[in-house]
Amino acid sequence: MKRYDYLIVGAGLFGAVFAYCARKAGKTCLVIDKRPHLGGNIYCENIEGINVHKYGAHIFHTSDKEVWDFVNSIVEFNRYTNSPVANFKGKLYNLPFNMNTFYQMWGVMTPDEAKARIEEQKAEALAMLDGREPANLEEQALTLVGRDIYERLIKGYTEKQWGRPCTELPAFIIRRLPVRMVFDNNYFNDSYQGIPIGGYNKLIDGLLEDTDTIISTDFFELKRHETVEDDGTRTIAFPDGCMEAINYDRLVFTGKIDEFYDYRYGKLEYRTVRFEEEVLDTPNYQGNAVVNYTEREVPYTRVIEHKHFEMFGEEIGKCTRTVISKEYSTEWTDGMEPYYPVNNERNNRLYQKYRELADKETDVIFGGRLAEYKYYDMAPIVKKVLAMFKQA
Repeated sequence: MKRYDYLIVGAGLFGAVFAYCARKAGKTCLVIDKRPHLGGNIYCENIEGINVHKYGAHIFHTSDKEVWDFVNSIVEFNRYTNSPVANFKGKLYNLPFNMNTFYQMWGVMTPDEAKARIEEQKAEALAMLDGREPANLEEQALTLVGRDIYERLIKGYTEKQWGRPCTELPAFIIRRLPVRMVFDNNYFNDSYQGIPIGGYNKLIDGLLEDTDTIISTDFFELKRHETVEDDGTRTIAFPDGCMEAINYDRLVFTGKIDEFYDYRYGKLEYRTVRFEEEVLDTPNYQGNAVVNYTEREVPYTRVIEHKHFEMFGEEIGKCTRTVISKEYSTEWTDGMEPYYPVNNERNNRLYQKYRELADKETDVIFGGRLAEYKYYDMAPIVKKVLAMFKQA
């Protein structure tokens, strides 16, 4: 019977980095995942020589040099810079909101002109509130950037993302909206950003090198075949015979925390994304990796053209076909992939109940966006796991 220090449920970024750090610390791990591949949501599929981000675009960005050096020690990252474009009724605007955006919107050419426009519209919104706090997302956004930017670049996109009018969304969803008075289309302020050369599978493969892994395996199915000895040793027999029975000491769980506790207090809510993928007979469809469609009438939120994450300049034309993904944001139901936690008052209260149960566990580590019911960028995930092993 094979013995492991850790059974890691989920082969996404948290589970893979944890397995890597544990192995470096002399521990043994078995990583399982219910999907038919490793990598979780950063998994890429090679189509027409292009690494397609199967679960949405992932751009690694950080100002933490330790995190950046760590991921680059596994695989070298390229120089991709995220500079999305917004399409509103056929007109293009640069994102994030910067002097290029304001020139495209109003024809202004100086920061003073742009500030004057924004301040004038913000004053109109504040006057409408008459001294009270914004009651919803629409009112909050109007007080931050004014009506023109809100109606063209925020309203429709946000309503598609959340599936409800901005007047019904809480104000705290938009606490701040960055406005840059410079001609700078770089979406992130971080010191480092990029994509692994060869795709994210290279990163996952490097992290999980020399670690036992099993795919297409549901942890909750295995739990039915688990026994716990008097000394706390856990034994799992694999019912399909894909592996011999194992012992393990501690569990690392990256799945849904409410499912772990069999929905004892009820189900947490999520938003999910449906992807419509197309292979096109053109070397360059939209000229950019990310184009957001911000009008409500266009059903998808954005179009991703995957080759632009890793191909630059003349490289783009050498690959004569391209792959795009249209993203449709929808309400999550059982059987769908949960993507974004709905951090409203009801769900946050419910999560705290599950968190209290989790805090009492001595042999279970919960980590990642589903286990912590929190939207994470990739770099904070890496930083969190590295910090766990420093403290150990």
